[in-house]
Amino acid sequence: MTDATAPAQTSPDISPAKMRQVVAASAAGTIFEWYDFFVYAALASVLAPHFFAGLPDAQAFVFTLLTFAAGFIVRPLGALVFGKIGDSSGRKGAFLITITLMGIATFAIGLLPDANQIGIWAPILLVTCRVLQGFALGGEYGGAAIYVAEHAPHHRRGGATGWIQTSAAFGLLGALVVVLITRAVLGEESFREWGWRIPFLLSIGLLAISIWIRLLLEESPAFQKLKEEGQISKRAYHESFFQWRNARIVLLALFGIMMAQGVVWYTASFYTQFYLERTLKIDNQTVNLLMVATVALSAPLYLFFARLSDSVGRKSVMLGGMLLMLVLYFPGYDFIARAGNPALYEASRSTPAIVVADPADCTFQLDLTGGARQFSTSCDIARGALANAGVSYTTENGPAGQLARIRVGGLEIESVSAEGQTLSEIRATRAEFEGRLRGVLTQVGYPAAAPGPMQGWSLSEVARVFSEKFGVFAIMALFVIAATALYGPQAAALVELFPTRIRYTAMSLPYHVGTGWFGGLLPAIVFAINTATGQINSGLWFPFIVTAIAATVCLLFLPETKDRDIHA
Repeated sequence: MTDATAPAQTSPDISPAKMRQVVAASAAGTIFEWYDFFVYAALASVLAPHFFAGLPDAQAFVFTLLTFAAGFIVRPLGALVFGKIGDSSGRKGAFLITITLMGIATFAIGLLPDANQIGIWAPILLVTCRVLQGFALGGEYGGAAIYVAEHAPHHRRGGATGWIQTSAAFGLLGALVVVLITRAVLGEESFREWGWRIPFLLSIGLLAISIWIRLLLEESPAFQKLKEEGQISKRAYHESFFQWRNARIVLLALFGIMMAQGVVWYTASFYTQFYLERTLKIDNQTVNLLMVATVALSAPLYLFFARLSDSVGRKSVMLGGMLLMLVLYFPGYDFIARAGNPALYEASRSTPAIVVADPADCTFQLDLTGGARQFSTSCDIARGALANAGVSYTTENGPAGQLARIRVGGLEIESVSAEGQTLSEIRATRAEFEGRLRGVLTQVGYPAAAPGPMQGWSLSEVARVFSEKFGVFAIMALFVIAATALYGPQAAALVELFPTRIRYTAMSLPYHVGTGWFGGLLPAIVFAINTATGQINSGLWFPFIVTAIAATVCLLFLPETKDRDIHA
């Protein structure tokens, strides 16, 4: 590998107009990537009853989250396949294939029949589309980042690849705007019935533009040079993962950058949205307004931190983002809960809920088989009802064989058992109990929803809601600063770590393991931990520990790369 202090720098002779075309073509795929995945994340609760009809609400929601994550699980496989293609046949061909496959799978989701029409085939086809998306995405980011970096002048590599990172904000913003407009035009009932398909179907336009731009591109200068010199790797997997000089860099990229990027970014973005809606019971229009504001804020910050890394170095900027997020995790979400739904926050502390149940009656509520277990015991129904109400609780052992009870504020309500009932009967039993529980919670001061829901999208209403929820936005803005400081310089840092002949293969795998496994699985893991413990913030220990490990590895072992000559 080229030494970080090499004085001579060789850069391709690329005109500004050509460089803009390279950046636009490469960024288009990243826009598509984040548009797709944020549309799915934003509509998770809408999709659940269409594709997982017949499951209890909490289980269906977790199943939907894991379907969201299924696209991430296969990303490393796509990284290996398309990385090998990119290192042996060229960067351009690889990411032409990836964006085409990704776009077709996204469009297809908008056409899928739901479970009422084709039964079990509905979730199977949805998961299939998600797997195809994830497989294609495994080769997309690496190709885009490498293609831009291999065209950029060495002293502006961070700024140039920063557009790849910034395009994530454009994708997220586009998804939010499309969802908001569709919801506003159709109304909530029509949107939930069939309008959710529109954001997926509209992706075909972005696909067409992306393919057209990429067809105009030529191969990257670094790969052309490698090909002319006969230095293309014939054994990219072996060189990348079985030669220690390269394998150790793969491990450093994963444990020193990517697993932190996965949990920081997805905690700050996707999980925050789930937290506001599901836990704090803030209406979806208000949540969408806050998300639009924070995504808009993030766009220039990606470029700022990417360009800053050209001056002060990649490592210090990324490490700063990790450390800031470590400071923010627990106090940040605690403050969001207090500012977002103060009545719920105060009730949880002044009037805690206790579930008294036979331990044998309580199960771990993450059964994703969709089989016989429907969480129908009295303990499961009690805990599920509290979780759906956004209420923290503790569990005490009760007498064997007796129905579970919930104690809250001097009142007590006995749960019900639905064991032995049919699926429709179980759902009716759960709904009836949740209705009775809501009456008890209301008596002791637990609100059914956060105050001041948004009424339309007039400028005065937007200003009112934004003013009332400014404390929530302020913490979300700090999350964004941490995430963009880590993500902005990341593309340049990853490209600079690896030699040209195996760059596509070697950098794509740690990126997608970190983003896909640590990031993509985060919402489901955190939600499951919160439900198991009964505490709304206990799941944050997962991203906190992962970020702490990554910050330590980055500080002690990750080299500074901003002055490396990637063309040598």
